[in-house]
Amino acid sequence: MTGPTGKISTNNSEELFKYAGLEIRFLLTSSDCNGTMSVFEFSVPASFKIPGPAHRNDGYEEMIYGLEGTLTWTVNDTDVQVGPGQALCIPRGASHRWANNGTVPAKQLTVISPGVMGPEYFREVSQLLSAGGPPNPAAMAETMRRHGMTPVLPAPTAESTRSQ
Repeated sequence: MTGPTGKISTNNSEELFKYAGLEIRFLLTSSDCNGTMSVFEFSVPASFKIPGPAHRNDGYEEMIYGLEGTLTWTVNDTDVQVGPGQALCIPRGASHRWANNGTVPAKQLTVISPGVMGPEYFREVSQLLSAGGPPNPAAMAETMRRHGMTPVLPAPTAESTRSQ
């Protein structure tokens, strides 16, 4: 990839985010790749579930590649184990979430294509989380929508329907 000086370089947009026990390390953004992709790796502690709701990617595909440990991805209600050397494509519009159900940390590489979602999303989420207490669900949903995702709310249960 070419950097600001026109030289070929690596990790043009390296930026590290740490929150909620996760580490997200952005490597390349849409501006580094003529809009075609963004690339980041993320590290997940053992016995850790995604802190937000399941969601759909409205404007991009998401490819996951396992580097260390194993994450369980639930895609359209189907559990898929992704470990080292395994790749998973999450198609546009598929409902998905992940969890590390294992006893060791996991690290995976993510490629977003086209590069609709970038580090700006993680900056905004970090601000929502730094306000103290759980983030405002409406603000989190709006942030997700601005970055090409739609939160998927859990289906109502018989008990939740009776209590209304």
